[in-house]
Order: sequence, then C-alpha cells, then structure tokens
Amino acid sequence: MFQREIAITPEGLRRMEEELCYLRTVRRQEVAERIKQARSLGDITNNPEYEDAKNEQAFVEGRIQELEETLRKARVIEAPAGAGVVTLGSRVILKDLEYGDVLEYTVVGAPEADPLHNRISDQCPVGQAIMGQKPGTVVEVEAPAGKIRYQILAVQ
Repeated sequence: MFQREIAITPEGLRRMEEELCYLRTVRRQEVAERIKQARSLGDITNNPEYEDAKNEQAFVEGRIQELEETLRKARVIEAPAGAGVVTLGSRVILKDLEYGDVLEYTVVGAPEADPLHNRISDQCPVGQAIMGQKPGTVVEVEAPAGKIRYQILAVQ
C-alpha cells in the first residue's frame, strides 16, 4: 500500500512526539484509573461514569494511533536558508490589500497547522496561494466573503 509522506517541521515533530509520550505514559494511566473507579461503583450497564471513561479511553487510543501513523509517514523539512520564496517552514509576512492588516504566518504541513498560533497549512487556500511565491508578489485567495488580495511583504 502506498504511504504518502507527510511534511513536518522539526518543531512539529517534537510537539507530536511529546504529545504521544504524554498520552502513552500519563493519559492512559489516568483513564485506566477512572475506569477502575467507575467499575468499583457496581453495575456498569447503567453507570455514566464508566461510559464516560470508556469513551475517553477510545479517544486517547484513537489519538495515539493517529500520531503514530503521522510520525511513521513524517518527513522532517527545514526551510531552505535564503531561498527567497515561500516553502514549508517559511515565516511569511502578508499585507491585506483591502484593510491594510499585516499578518505573519508560518507555513507548515497539514498535521501541525494551528491557525490560532499563526501556523497555516500549505494545503489551505492562503497556503496554496503563497507557496513558491516571492516577496512583493500579490496573490488572491477565494474566501466565503469574496476574494482577498494579499501582498507578500517578507519571507523568512
């Protein structure tokens, strides 16, 4: 079966490995203890605490599997120094040409995207529009409210 590589930054790799370690060593034990305590309450057929703990266990185990699979396919990338174009790992400063807002993003692979921390995926509309572009370039991004035009001010 073909396994597609997943591009990931060194920081993203470190964060995923830390989360996996935490889930395996701490969360699994905490959930197991919750299940044990819920079982001690008696009948598990009508036991919401037990049901909740089992659901949490399923979530934790699913997240562990997801992280393991991502890490198996991971290819660590580094932004090439002085490349002058947007690549994975680049920090990019954009200017919204309609409102004048200046935005700073780091372009990352999809598994480590986190818009709340200005980490956008190369696969999202903004990421796709700026990949391979140089400072000074104006790009258009299709958004639900219409087209948004950005100028790339800097690539670091």
